[in-house]
Amino acid sequence: MTQIDYKLLKNGGFMRQRQNNMFAMRLRIVGGFVTADQLITVADAAKKYGDGTIHLTARQGIEIPHVHIDNVNKIKADLEDNANIKHGVCGPRVRTVVACQGTRLCPRGLIDAQGIAEKIDEKYYANDVPHKFKFAVTGCPASCLKPQENDFGIGGGILPAYNDEKCVGCGLCEEICPTDAIKVRDGKVIFIREECILCGDCISSCPTDAWEEGEIGCTIYVGGKVGRFPLLGFNIAELVKEDELHDLIDKTLDFYRKEGKAGERFGTTIQRVGLDKLKEAVL
Repeated sequence: MTQIDYKLLKNGGFMRQRQNNMFAMRLRIVGGFVTADQLITVADAAKKYGDGTIHLTARQGIEIPHVHIDNVNKIKADLEDNANIKHGVCGPRVRTVVACQGTRLCPRGLIDAQGIAEKIDEKYYANDVPHKFKFAVTGCPASCLKPQENDFGIGGGILPAYNDEKCVGCGLCEEICPTDAIKVRDGKVIFIREECILCGDCISSCPTDAWEEGEIGCTIYVGGKVGRFPLLGFNIAELVKEDELHDLIDKTLDFYRKEGKAGERFGTTIQRVGLDKLKEAVL
């Protein structure tokens, strides 16, 4: 009887099922984006090698269940050759990146979330780390892709610029600001930068364009996770430029590999060694 290497299968994105010799195949889907033709090929593969069903995961992914051990290599080759879709990964390594549509579709988008996700996936996907490591990229502070719940979260932000010559003191910006970062007193505007979450609502709502687009960049969250012991990520930087992201990610992963223990999520590592030590290493 052939010995099955379950660890190797899991590393390659094949998760063991309750049913004997059956596996659910995780696909490598970046930012939840697939073409219609790819979906057709996935559906055909699910019928041919599975039981005709697929599972849409909580992280924009696709899994094909009920793949028999004898069909593992066949379905991998089929999907890669006919749809350019590769198998996913499990275990202690960088997982598939999730992302919203960002500036490609969403009117609120401030950064190209899909494009950033694709670049991160290309460079870091399946890299070895002490435990699983998840990226999320979201286009604005509405945080649809929950960057605060990921090991490394990226969110678009914009710092408004105020032009007092255009302002008529109507007070709409004060009313619309979700964090009370804007006050209007005697027709004069007071902007409290420390309270601003970089959402840009003041810019889009101002009837006289007194609030203008200023600096655009990324807010960085680290150490977020859900599961048995959930933890919101720490905001360590704002208005980071896209061309600075990979240097920041490189240093973050190096820090995790150096300080993290095997089987320890990044957020737990930060709690143990200290947020200040991480900032000193990566910023």
